[in-house]
Amino acid sequence: MQSVSEKNITNPKDIVRTGYDQVSQAYREDKPDEMSEAYLQYKSWVDELSKVIKPKSAVLDLGCGCGVPITRLLAQAHCVTGVDISSVQIERAKQLVPTARFICADMCELEFSNEIFNAVICLYSIIHVPISDQPVLIKKIWQWLKPEGYLLISVGQDEWTGQEKNWQDVKDADMYWSHADRDTYVRWLTEEGFVIEWERFIPEGNGGHPLMLTRKLVNKDMRPDGNSPALHDHW
Repeated sequence: MQSVSEKNITNPKDIVRTGYDQVSQAYREDKPDEMSEAYLQYKSWVDELSKVIKPKSAVLDLGCGCGVPITRLLAQAHCVTGVDISSVQIERAKQLVPTARFICADMCELEFSNEIFNAVICLYSIIHVPISDQPVLIKKIWQWLKPEGYLLISVGQDEWTGQEKNWQDVKDADMYWSHADRDTYVRWLTEEGFVIEWERFIPEGNGGHPLMLTRKLVNKDMRPDGNSPALHDHW
């Protein structure tokens, strides 16, 4: 992978859209191995979220992909809306998770009413959005969440923007990533009015991503510290 500046990448969102269109099947099969370490890890995250929200909660899955396994797991107990920029991924998701609602759209351009979701999940997806758009997206998520609603999000550990050719070993399939560093995400989330309930580092290859469960504060002045969140479980 080659690190590049955003200004040198033409239409990064188009790269993400067409990239996932091309690698959809290579990236995720219709029926994942339910005993695999990855599947069990995803299931544990969904189970932890379900412990803090009521059954039949309204959940928004940003970057839902083909709906497997996260959206499918969520839909077993909740009313889920999945959003993805890839039309191929969304068409697969409609078939694989018929009990959920799906929207093919750029998550940054979504318009929902305020305070309609009990929880939002954004796993390995905000890191495909140009850094300049991410603070505004976090603001929108805060507005969409009901009071005391939850955001489960994976973010970047170190600041990096880059592009990969022939992603997932699929010829001519490109992919784009753009993320800030962990401390910047903590600042963005805290300043917007989220408190971090717990944070964990999820290894991936030679690096990894912080995973954070955050809660929307009704009154932003209720933050434990004027500038930093409470980390109840920092792994």
